[in-house]
Amino acid sequence: MPASLVVGTQWGDEGKGKIVDILAEKAHMVVRYQGGNNAGHTVVNDQEKYEMHLLPSGVLYPDTMAVMGQGMVIDPWALIEEMEGLKKRGVSIENLYISDSAHLVLPYHILLDKLEEKLRGTDKLGTTVKGIGPAYTDKAARRGIRMGDILHPQRLKRSLEIALRYHNQVLKKVFHESCVDLEELLAKLLDLGEILKPHICNTSLKIAQNWEAGRHIFFEGAHGTLLDIDNGSYPYVTSSSTVAGAVAGGAGFPPGNVDEIIGVVKAYTTRVGEGVFPTEEDSSTGDKLREAGGEYGVTTRRPRRCGWLDIPLLKHSLRINGADWLALTKMDVLSFMDEIQVATAYKLDGEIIQEMPTDMEKLERCEPVYEFLPGWKQDLQHIREYENLPSQAREYVKFLEEKTHLPVKLISVGPDRKQVILRGGIG
Repeated sequence: MPASLVVGTQWGDEGKGKIVDILAEKAHMVVRYQGGNNAGHTVVNDQEKYEMHLLPSGVLYPDTMAVMGQGMVIDPWALIEEMEGLKKRGVSIENLYISDSAHLVLPYHILLDKLEEKLRGTDKLGTTVKGIGPAYTDKAARRGIRMGDILHPQRLKRSLEIALRYHNQVLKKVFHESCVDLEELLAKLLDLGEILKPHICNTSLKIAQNWEAGRHIFFEGAHGTLLDIDNGSYPYVTSSSTVAGAVAGGAGFPPGNVDEIIGVVKAYTTRVGEGVFPTEEDSSTGDKLREAGGEYGVTTRRPRRCGWLDIPLLKHSLRINGADWLALTKMDVLSFMDEIQVATAYKLDGEIIQEMPTDMEKLERCEPVYEFLPGWKQDLQHIREYENLPSQAREYVKFLEEKTHLPVKLISVGPDRKQVILRGGIG
């Protein structure tokens, strides 16, 4: 059985959760390999709406193993709240496995995130202030607390002593805040350890065992490629690697064993927070896109910035990820448009360029070069066969395929998991 990987090709919010939910119905295991509860995905199933921030999308299937890999940073309080919320709605979390090597997001990380954003003033990054950046900083500085630590009181206490020796000095001397009480935090974490203990294990080994047994595994990336710490629009990025190759470190799975990489692309482009956005429509058109698409953050409820599909951006993402085919989402949102714009190139200092610059100052100077396609002015949500799409909608799909040189095998035409068109031999 194959190992499949789903990755976002824009600035996140492409609809990866729904795509995983659709494709992973027959999968044995769904693995999330990076990020924290700064990400959010929504799955709509038979009119039931599930908003998740940490748990992999596959957790909704009772016979599917849901895995949280070591590349994640996990707020244990937020995780337990999410688990309890699903249990109250009748969703079993017995098949949830959490890496003992995943790092924790702790209260002082969240506090530092807020304080550091405030310190930046007008140069703020627009983080979710969920403590993600400070948690990854601690991980890199080798003073982080890992999930397995909360099962061992003496080890946990020693690790907290090392971390707080640093952080309490920063809180006190830089921000003039109160110090964190070690014993109080220690007791709380040990209590959480008792709750999470049945789920904590060596997930890399469990993934390998299932792959070797021929079981189908789905890897679920959070965020989008343009938020990648190395390949994104730095510094307005997240703190982890969001690309397909991060599966090696984040899940402990050899990237050469991944059989297919599915690039998820929204039929238009959105972005949350600060940073460059060449095709942004800061106009009534952008406002209409936002309302039609419900473009508000799952995690923050912030309104997303909206704009046109950007082919140079997509080419950059697809090259980095090595995508094999595309899943096109939110086609139905464009149904109100008389005419649809797509950026196929940029104009930089008077020169036409086909590729996205990785120098963000250059990207800020880029003016999109648009091509115009006719709209279809027809509701798509009831359509399940590609041939039944309006000719203009099929033309839009064909245009995307020609520009990216990749087939579009899945088209989402509504929020529910059943509102989808499958083509190209999948499903």
